[in-house]
Amino acid sequence: MRVAITGATGLIGRALTESLASDGHAVHRLTRTPSRPGDVAFDPAHRLLDPAALRGTDAVVHLAGEPIAQRWNADVRRRIRESRVQGTRLIAETVASLEEQPPVLVSGSAVGYYGSRGDEVLTEQSAPGDDFLSEVTVAWEGAAEAARDAGVRVVHPRMGVVLSANGGALERMLLPFRLGLGGRVGDGRQWLSWISLADTVRALRHMIDSPDVQGPVNVVGPAPVDNAMFTEALGRALNRPTLIPIPKFALRAVFTEMADATLMASQRAIPEVLLGAGFRFEHADIDAALRAALRTSG
Repeated sequence: MRVAITGATGLIGRALTESLASDGHAVHRLTRTPSRPGDVAFDPAHRLLDPAALRGTDAVVHLAGEPIAQRWNADVRRRIRESRVQGTRLIAETVASLEEQPPVLVSGSAVGYYGSRGDEVLTEQSAPGDDFLSEVTVAWEGAAEAARDAGVRVVHPRMGVVLSANGGALERMLLPFRLGLGGRVGDGRQWLSWISLADTVRALRHMIDSPDVQGPVNVVGPAPVDNAMFTEALGRALNRPTLIPIPKFALRAVFTEMADATLMASQRAIPEVLLGAGFRFEHADIDAALRAALRTSG
């Protein structure tokens, strides 16, 4: 199988690339800075992508986008939106233009689609939220329209919080928790839709290999936890106390609007489509997922 991947140097893209390559598949990285044989120049801001790079591929996986986890200002918000919408539109239009199109485009998304919804259980059929990340994610998924209209099977993996000690949210939490300074955020009642990195990769490959799977797919574990439960689980995994709560005002002071949209958002998403498609989780509970993440630390 020949697969083209954007975002291949990020946490998820790197793990997916390694998984596919280890099984003998040919992986071509689409990147702004090609550095290896087989890399292809991809620059959405300048509409740079050679259609020949996607010709003859069996799947295109589009994961690239400006990082969310940073202090937001007007310029960062613009980059978050434009990197996702422009990149997806370029990929989708290029795929649609090919005489021989890849059978599937797996085009990234996130559970940010739903906004902060308290205790509501969120499936792929739930309505979008009304905050900045919800608006971005709706536009992000919509930017793949050209590929859908051309008859390509398009799948949108709505990513939850991917647990890895080598990147993402968990990596940033480890130092304070190891120092015994970890604790719940606010009242700890906000829901966290987590998934292990290994199951994320397996889910993406399941989407590639399953002709009946299309549209939005919640890439989350089957048992979401609230922030207090997650905090206790991470403390157990590290054998450290978790007694110091983090006040919401402190997060807002450091991270501005990003704190409310991500760190304090409540998203209780479940993987209805994945389970219906026969996917089986390797790490079905938070303790197993954290143990797996910490085993691969470093």
